Amino acid sequence: MSQHVRAEIRGPLGIVTLDRPRALNSLDHAMIAALEDLLEEWADAPEVRAVVVRGEGRGLCAGGDVRALRLGPDDDAIAFWADEYRLNALIAAYPKPYVAVMDGVTMGGGLGISAHGSVRIVTERTQAAMPEARIGFTPDVGMASLLAAAPGELGTHLALTSSTVTGADAVHLGWADHLVPSERLGERAETLIEALAARLAEPGVGEESVLAAAHDVVRGLALEASDPRLVAPLAREREWIDEAYAGDDAQTILERLVELAAEGHEGARAAEEAMRSVCPFSVVVTLAALRRAAVMELVDVLAQDLRLGATLIGRHDMREGIRALLVDKDGAPQWRPSRIEDVDPAEVRAAFGED
Repeated sequence: MSQHVRAEIRGPLGIVTLDRPRALNSLDHAMIAALEDLLEEWADAPEVRAVVVRGEGRGLCAGGDVRALRLGPDDDAIAFWADEYRLNALIAAYPKPYVAVMDGVTMGGGLGISAHGSVRIVTERTQAAMPEARIGFTPDVGMASLLAAAPGELGTHLALTSSTVTGADAVHLGWADHLVPSERLGERAETLIEALAARLAEPGVGEESVLAAAHDVVRGLALEASDPRLVAPLAREREWIDEAYAGDDAQTILERLVELAAEGHEGARAAEEAMRSVCPFSVVVTLAALRRAAVMELVDVLAQDLRLGATLIGRHDMREGIRALLVDKDGAPQWRPSRIEDVDPAEVRAAFGED
């Protein structure tokens, strides 16, 4: 068991607490192995009727510990992702309610251990993102499935700009089920846990109704559908986003953003700046990955993620992006190539294993 993963069984609940707050609960390899072991054990434990996953500190999880990957050989990174993606698949198919408390920072790999769950909770403090293109990588952990399934082109916008969204946005995008004000969750989600434990211990809650009962408990704490706090800021931007991000060509998308910005559209201007700042090769690969993911099953998307990871870790860009954004923090990565229009389509095809 990892020192950063705490586990307890409390009544009918298996409770996992990620306990690496100084690193925003970023997942290292030992944490991933510990999570997989726990979930497999509890899947067969009759006393555990549901699992709750929460994080200490300012969020659930900020993602995988990519700084550690930068220092090791490529094979270590590939092995890390293979285990992480197997965990994501386990969560998506988990036979018991998997309750993810996405309070605070929930990004990258943090979404991989939450957004594939069956009961997904966000709060007004949630900051959700798939910012991998900023470091020369691509949205992974199966999130291309959810990005592709988001309304209109909202997922494309988020993936190509590495933008961060709110809890209300996460519900709108299909990444979460309920927005619960943090004060109703209680400290470290203890109010929620007590309510879930009491309800799922009731003799009238059978195996066929345990998931519905878990949702009922959370719904009793969540905002009602008519509450204005549930209005997603991102939804207001959909018209221009759908116009700008249609199609399969990243350069054309960038040109549309330039045109909208010239017309005075501040959202498009910010998107253009963001898209120019992230890794050009990642932008083109990510767009292709999203379009493919739209017609793929999750298990196939995870396999695609692993193939892309094996390619990207061997390129200059990923280690350079981690250096510039997370290690030296100079914010000046030197991408190769430095412009979207210079990305070689043959290299993109090769990243997907095509000639």
